[in-house]
Amino acid sequence: MPEDPRANLEELIRKNGHDFAAISKMLGKNPAYIQQYIRRGSPRRLAEEDRRRLAEFYGVEESLLGAPAGRQARPRGPVTPDGLLRIKQLQVGASAGPGSLADDEYAESMGFGPKWLRRLGIDPANLSLIAVDGDSMDPTLGDGDDIMVDHSAATRPLRDGIYVLRMDDVLLVKRVAMGPSGKLSIRSDNPQYPDWEDVDAGVVNIIGRVVWTGRRL
Repeated sequence: MPEDPRANLEELIRKNGHDFAAISKMLGKNPAYIQQYIRRGSPRRLAEEDRRRLAEFYGVEESLLGAPAGRQARPRGPVTPDGLLRIKQLQVGASAGPGSLADDEYAESMGFGPKWLRRLGIDPANLSLIAVDGDSMDPTLGDGDDIMVDHSAATRPLRDGIYVLRMDDVLLVKRVAMGPSGKLSIRSDNPQYPDWEDVDAGVVNIIGRVVWTGRRL
């Protein structure tokens, strides 16, 4: 790679199939942040925390992104001896049916390849796994499916998708859309279950967006 930290970062982003806006959002910045840094030179250098997170995310030395030489970064989170990155698993599932009480304790973890995780364009530190409980999201999500949740989505503007959310101390996985009035539509994919329209966003606690699912055949 060349010596220019901006060129190095752009090559990493392109090589991994990401885009500037997605990486900016991963850092909690406005969507133009990385593009302005690379193309306009503003800011002149990355903040230390942003540089560290990017180096960990791409598994490269921080020096490639402008840090003092020799500072090596590794993917965030426990790594198994075979090089897999451990993603924590929530002990109690998110209900896709009538609802179950939330439990925020993590009992286990599952290993994923760091390169595979990087293709998601999400910092692995912001990911967790939750088991679906119930059939209200059939056929998209079934009872017992593992879902990977991006918790950083809770800090960004809502866009249509499947989310884990908490309402009245109940953890749910539902399809969520923002209406023109600013209120939410919360829907089940299984037509046998009711939908909730025009829900006040203030009573909904978004936990994260579902970005991947795995299931037993």
